[in-house]
Amino acid sequence: MSQHRAWVGLGSNLDDPRGHVERALAELDRLPLTRQIAASGLYASRPVGPQDQPDYINAVALLETHLSPLALLDQLQALEQRHRRIRQRRWGPRTLDLDLLLFDDNRLALPRLTVPHPEMTRRPFVLVPLLELAPQAILPDGRRLAALAETLETSGLRALLPRT
Repeated sequence: MSQHRAWVGLGSNLDDPRGHVERALAELDRLPLTRQIAASGLYASRPVGPQDQPDYINAVALLETHLSPLALLDQLQALEQRHRRIRQRRWGPRTLDLDLLLFDDNRLALPRLTVPHPEMTRRPFVLVPLLELAPQAILPDGRRLAALAETLETSGLRALLPRT
């Protein structure tokens, strides 16, 4: 059974968003055949899409897993459901959003999953925490994430102090 590295983006903006993200980070480490090996700090950001919703709390986690990409996606979606995720509208508010950003150096285009995540290079709330963990990260197509991050407007992104 092969071991893989998977990068997961986390976000929440409802019902104690910081608590949802912090609990989800702990729960990622308990997924079957998976362990979390690193997690970024927490960041606050304005929502993508409809602006009639609260700001988000975001983070990125690095996992080592023996699961396939789709099996990991199933586990991530089950974790969202345990956090009472309701999909009412695209880019709408949510208790927990988990996105599989990268899976090894794979490129996948499946009906349920695209890796690398198709929007990640345009989202500072993904790139900044990911680069915190992997400053030299390179996409499967050879683009450096640090160079992509330099092109993004990051003034709406705020690093949060850790809980004491």
